[in-house]
Amino acid sequence: MSTHAQRERLLLADLLETVGPDAPTLCEGWRARDLAAHTVVRERRPDAAAGVVIKPLAGRLERVQAEFAAKPYEELIQLIRTGPPRTSPFALKQVDEAANTVEFFVHTEDVRRAQPDWTPREPDPVFADALWSRLERTARLVGRKSPVGLVLRRPDGRTAVAQKGAPVVTVTGEPGELLLFAFGRQDAARVELAGEDTAIAKLRAASLGL
Repeated sequence: MSTHAQRERLLLADLLETVGPDAPTLCEGWRARDLAAHTVVRERRPDAAAGVVIKPLAGRLERVQAEFAAKPYEELIQLIRTGPPRTSPFALKQVDEAANTVEFFVHTEDVRRAQPDWTPREPDPVFADALWSRLERTARLVGRKSPVGLVLRRPDGRTAVAQKGAPVVTVTGEPGELLLFAFGRQDAARVELAGEDTAIAKLRAASLGL
């Protein structure tokens, strides 16, 4: 049975293949090739990927990612499709689902929404609930950099507090849109913001996410 992470993995690979290596993404300074290399390094080179959170290792991460980015683009896409080696923790279905569902969703939208003719996905209530479940658990983590109080709200009224404080901005949208907003893609997310104008401006300019 296919998991959400497996489906998002294939969607990302297919989209990267369609747009080509030089297509823009929402990740500043990255083309599709760079994003593909990042995805592969994250799963296959944990010694380098640790540089995302361990700053002294950031230089090593940059070097290894540049090496992978220099590989044939088709090879990178195939590595994404086939997934990590069996020795990787990501090879375990439970770990893959927990760690990669949001990762692959966000990066797929990083590619999709950077294209001039992008179109939104068809609604999927089951997947939306899965994304919301993950957002509820990580709201405080991804919202910790918010300069104002931040509440994430689904259209049905369910909410998650990402940052306590005042003034408060309430961001309303579908779970996938809220995830993109909370992960620093404020300009690309289709959401509505309610609150003081100055607070909204600060939130839009903030560096949110992990």
